[in-house]
Amino acid sequence: MAIVKVLGLETEYGIIIRGATEPNPIAASSTLINAYVAELSRKVSWDFEDETPGRDARGFAREGAMPPEVETHLVNAVLTNGARYYVDHAHPEFSTPECADVWDALLYDKAGELILARSVEAAGRLLPPGQSLMVLKNNSDGKGNSYGTHENYLMDRALPFARIVQHVMPHFVSRQVFTGAGKVGTEAASTGGIDVDFQLTQRADFFEEEVGLETTLKRPIVNTRDEPHCDAGKYRRLHVIVGDANMSEVATFLKVGTTALVLSMIEDDWFSRAGRDFTLQSPVASMRRVSYDRELTRPIPLADGRSMTALEMQWEHLDLARKYAEDRGLDSVGGSQTGNEILRRWEEVLTGLESDPMSLARQLDWVAKYRMIEGYRERHGLDWHSPKLAAMDLQYHDVRPERSLYARAGMERLLDPDAIARAVTEPPETTRAYFRGKCLQRWASAIAAANWDSVVFDLGKDPLRRVPMMEPLRGTRAHVEELLSSVSSPAELLDRLGS
Repeated sequence: MAIVKVLGLETEYGIIIRGATEPNPIAASSTLINAYVAELSRKVSWDFEDETPGRDARGFAREGAMPPEVETHLVNAVLTNGARYYVDHAHPEFSTPECADVWDALLYDKAGELILARSVEAAGRLLPPGQSLMVLKNNSDGKGNSYGTHENYLMDRALPFARIVQHVMPHFVSRQVFTGAGKVGTEAASTGGIDVDFQLTQRADFFEEEVGLETTLKRPIVNTRDEPHCDAGKYRRLHVIVGDANMSEVATFLKVGTTALVLSMIEDDWFSRAGRDFTLQSPVASMRRVSYDRELTRPIPLADGRSMTALEMQWEHLDLARKYAEDRGLDSVGGSQTGNEILRRWEEVLTGLESDPMSLARQLDWVAKYRMIEGYRERHGLDWHSPKLAAMDLQYHDVRPERSLYARAGMERLLDPDAIARAVTEPPETTRAYFRGKCLQRWASAIAAANWDSVVFDLGKDPLRRVPMMEPLRGTRAHVEELLSSVSSPAELLDRLGS
């Protein structure tokens, strides 16, 4: 049976420096994060002991492959909610804590937006007069540069990686119809003769390969980074770089929910058992073809000679998922209540896209953005190349609610704002992030560093003492709350743990 899809989101935010003579995005990102962390009165740095971004899931990497460098010299903090907040390739990045279901993944992703908004306020109190920062939850600066929003899913190590690639690729290409954040124009060198005034996604322009290790150059649709951050003998972490940064709560819920369900079906060999194969003839070309298809009518060629639209492909995946739920259950995606909500929302969105995409202006980012920009364009008689439309595109993603067009779009909200505010400082209760976060809350001064799979304590005498956390679903509130409440010091905790 498919294992529980522990998951998380990593978002690199766009940053714009205004008023500086020589803008430096690395320095600006460091100022942003340091300003926020300084006001917490506690700082625990990241432990790089287990960082291995060059390990390839295929057991090899193509000649000339360039995995990301580990930038240990830049600001890199662990927060009390179990998240990681750091500078990555000239961008502020927020990585959610590990989450055991889709709802928590969505909750901590939105908490990340709030943290970034508070960081902008904190940095504003430190910047020289006339300077300010604008932070965007998007994926493209409009000048040919893209930055990522990555998803992570826990999977069984025994599953052949080739099977993952075969069956997840069509989902990644076709899910753009509801995961896209929308974008004015294109930054691709060639569009294959298609006139692109507005496309569904921010990221499709930037993918060049089907499968590979890189994340910033020659980006692949399926990333092969093999860095599980847990017991490597039992698990792999599928590192997904193909998605957009969504402001919409519905879009984020569906992005991670449908993908977790599809990966569960792959683990249980459901596609093969059902005799279904959606292998694409040309995935990279299809990625852009779907993104450029605002009418959702262009067929995608399959390897076996058939063709279907992205919308038709998603209906096929939903049909298989319904049958899978009936036969195997939905425990791997958070149980029947959460799983059935994924199925319900999936069907609801596909139905809306089929009948009238504009009916989903309160649910999907690309629809909401298109409606706002197209309305403005028509009222003012503007061409799609107008800089004003490009500026609106960026403004949709501003993390400051008072400046964000998303905040004015009347989007459907799934989460309680108070719950989002609590998630800024409190960790999820159903993964090992609970232990990490609670230790940071109580004993930050005694913690030398932390990462996903360990916490390193410094009790003032050698050696440092590491507490390993190789099981993502241990260290939860149910596992450790009683222990934590029964000890009065980190030394007592370590003695009780035997670490």
